[in-house]
Amino acid sequence: ARTLSAEMDSQNSELVKQQVQAELANAYAQEFFTTVREKCFAKCITKPGPSLSSGEATCVSRCTDRYVDATRMISGVVLQAYSSGQGGV
Repeated sequence: ARTLSAEMDSQNSELVKQQVQAELANAYAQEFFTTVREKCFAKCITKPGPSLSSGEATCVSRCTDRYVDATRMISGVVLQAYSSGQGGV
């Protein structure tokens, strides 16, 4: 019975770990999109109105692409450092 209890504790621990990781990923995604929205809006939208001008739309698209590319690059470096055992970059 002891082994079964230890196994259940291990499964519960793993489940909690996965839930925390999912919540952190969601929080990071929300923070990322909030930052991109605020920064790109401030940079690209000169006269807020009911629609974007073509220049504003192009600016927002490029701005967003730069943030996505930079985040992808940084994530890759961090993951590579972590997987090679360097831990805290």
